[in-house]
Amino acid sequence: MECEVTSSPAPAYGGGSRNGMASNGSGVAGTPSPSGRSSSSPGSSSGKSHLHVGFMDNGEVKEKREKYLTAKYGSHQMSLIRKRLSVEMWLYDELQKLYEDPDSPSGSSEVNPEVEIDLDEVLDLEGDAERRKFIRSILKNAKKSQDVIEKFIDDLLEKAKIL
Repeated sequence: MECEVTSSPAPAYGGGSRNGMASNGSGVAGTPSPSGRSSSSPGSSSGKSHLHVGFMDNGEVKEKREKYLTAKYGSHQMSLIRKRLSVEMWLYDELQKLYEDPDSPSGSSEVNPEVEIDLDEVLDLEGDAERRKFIRSILKNAKKSQDVIEKFIDDLLEKAKIL
């Protein structure tokens, strides 16, 4: 995109002249103004107002940028967000491990898309016994042994306490 700055001449109608002479009100220029600049009527302004900036498009069509709203958090709030994110990422990784098929070749694990443990729901439940029951009901189709599942539940409840 190129930029072009042009200047247009001052209006010719009694609003002043470009030679530093003031108008006497009858549209006749004759006396210089005290500042050396032309006096002007209330509708016109200084010489800079006659500048015009025109942007020329070179045919480049740029994609519209997506706009994002960002916020700045305090250090304490940011610490809480990091803790929560850390637990969420750990939870995701562990769910992948619980649902990976032991018969499949290594590296081709698929998480059951219907398995999702909402930490807020877990935290809203009263007591560890209720939380364990809730998590077990979600993990009923896990492909790992009960010992591994119980260890996961213990670890998850421990991590949920720090949130």
